[in-house]
Amino acid sequence: MTQRYSFLFISMLVAAVLCAGITFAATETASAVQGHADPHAAAAPVAAPVVPASTTPWWVWPLALFIVTFILGILAVLGGVGGGVLFVPIVGGFFPFNIDFVRGAGLLVALAGALAAGPGLLKRNLASIRLALPVALIASSAAIVGAMIGLALKPNVVNTLLGATILFIVAIMATAKKSDFPHVEQPDKLSQALGIMGIYREESIGKDVEWNVHKTPMGLALFVVIGIMAGMFGLGAGWANVPVLNLLMGAPLKISVATSKFLLSITDTSAAWVYLNQGAVLPMIVVPSLVGIMLGSIIGVKILAKAKPKAIKWMVIGLLLFAGLRSLLKGLGIWK
Repeated sequence: MTQRYSFLFISMLVAAVLCAGITFAATETASAVQGHADPHAAAAPVAAPVVPASTTPWWVWPLALFIVTFILGILAVLGGVGGGVLFVPIVGGFFPFNIDFVRGAGLLVALAGALAAGPGLLKRNLASIRLALPVALIASSAAIVGAMIGLALKPNVVNTLLGATILFIVAIMATAKKSDFPHVEQPDKLSQALGIMGIYREESIGKDVEWNVHKTPMGLALFVVIGIMAGMFGLGAGWANVPVLNLLMGAPLKISVATSKFLLSITDTSAAWVYLNQGAVLPMIVVPSLVGIMLGSIIGVKILAKAKPKAIKWMVIGLLLFAGLRSLLKGLGIWK
């Protein structure tokens, strides 16, 4: 087993153990609270609504979730998007799970991918810690606020806002252009004070590339919005990180992509703890999702060399467009 596969296996194992431990702890806490309830309190009779029992075996949904996330893992790599962006609208729209549980799982799915890629990106000097730390401080704080806002909203409101956000992401993916080496005439004073600059080896041109950034205050302000949206919807934020770092702040494309991936391991962790603390993480959803998305990503990397990226990109855009419309119409009560 190679070092990469070993790291993926360990990441999945740790995620599974963490989810199981959190769920067990929450169950024990709830039992303890019920055990200390006032025995003299009068129990008011409550007429429970009669819910028809489902005839579907319990194992069908985890199995279906594994198959779907396996396919999403392949598409995420081929389409150059994060797994969370595909996971939340599709699973939330077409599986009978509460949207809170789907968003909690979506954050862990995005987090798992970031943790798997982070060490290699740092080792190759592509992910810049100097660029990531100030952005992560702002985005992770905003993600906590976003997670608290998202859990306070009603499911139909969340679905409506999620659908609108996914359609906005589709518009960005369809129209945004990328620049391999943006021209930065003069770094601003804030980026110089924070030491946001660096150098990396660009193999495609066979030389070292020096880079710095500008418009740092505006970029940091946008990451407040990005962090809130990441925490509120559980999407991760790679779809927004890269355009801001690359097109606005002027970081090279490879630095932007790698730093964005590293950022997710900080931003999503902050938001994920809010969902964990509120009990909005179910191992039955998270574990098959993590295993499926990571195995799919491994296959996607192997297919990437032979696939046509442009065709895959438009297929992913079409899939997101359909899922976004589904979430929007579901939230509005039009398509239940």
